[in-house]
Amino acid sequence: AISGPRALRGVEQELLTARCQYDPGYESYVKWWCQGADWNSCRIVVKTTGSENEVKKGLVSIKDNWKDRSFTVTMEKLRLNDSDTYWCGIERSGPDLGYRIEVTIDPGFPGTLLSSAQSVPESVPKEMKVVV
Repeated sequence: AISGPRALRGVEQELLTARCQYDPGYESYVKWWCQGADWNSCRIVVKTTGSENEVKKGLVSIKDNWKDRSFTVTMEKLRLNDSDTYWCGIERSGPDLGYRIEVTIDPGFPGTLLSSAQSVPESVPKEMKVVV
């Protein structure tokens, strides 16, 4: 009844989008995004209101699209500790529906400025080293 990618990768400080699809009939149900490997104790990060309006909570937003029967979760300004197990879910009477997604965040690439003199190989003349 609900599906999505099995795993997603993002880069620190960038954004990550997860798209979960669901079967017909669940359009007006509340959809949610939950963090934590254990289904029974995961922490709901954000959920819809049962409409197509986008809901934003902190750096995470969720938007349902009834025509496509899918909802999209966007996580902004990713941090390394955002790497975790997440769940796309649909709230309903009885047990909720859920789909597990493994999210991995990779370190961002350093900018062009060197963060310290130690970042420069010793073969570079000292006057060319940039100290921040």
